[in-house]
Amino acid sequence: MDADAFRDAVEDAKQTELDRLGSSKLLIALTEADLSEPAVLRAAAFSEHAARETFSEWAADEAVDSARAAFESTAEQEAEHLQRVLERHDEDIELPDEPGPMHAYLRGRDDTIERVAAGMVGRGVVSLRTHTQVISFFINEADPAGADLFRDLKRETDATLTTGLDLLDDLCESDEDWERAQMVAEYVIQVAYDDYADGLAELGVDPKPLC
Repeated sequence: MDADAFRDAVEDAKQTELDRLGSSKLLIALTEADLSEPAVLRAAAFSEHAARETFSEWAADEAVDSARAAFESTAEQEAEHLQRVLERHDEDIELPDEPGPMHAYLRGRDDTIERVAAGMVGRGVVSLRTHTQVISFFINEADPAGADLFRDLKRETDATLTTGLDLLDDLCESDEDWERAQMVAEYVIQVAYDDYADGLAELGVDPKPLC
């Protein structure tokens, strides 16, 4: 397997979950049905904050030089993303001390391949869909500056995902390595989807698309 085949395999295996995470219902779940700009920005800030903390923790104890450098760079990028989101918000946002389910799972990874596959690839494909929905929100609000901000964040997130795929090409030396990477990447998508579906269920909303 190589990086391109790996991404295809992960996205194919989790196509249903990713399609639903990429729907307009995502912001309903993330904001608890408060589709206002402050609530959307708060949800985005929470996501960037959690990612910054996860990658900072990994960078502090990662033994593989190439992965540590990638984690450090990603942590810096997420910190910049967080600052840019906070600057859009009129009021201070109290950032949570504890991670949500996805980042709690990620922070439990101590194997380099699993960290890259789950954190940079699995989380990456979820984050791209989140950014897409936030961009759509600002387009619908006739706010081109807000849409452009999240287009920038999405583009940089996509670059991080590509870095993760390149790292996996270097790190995975056997079919077993690729299988382990695929398992954790798919699992982190499943965790994100379950959290999304649970959030909608609490609001009485069905996560399945309308037919």
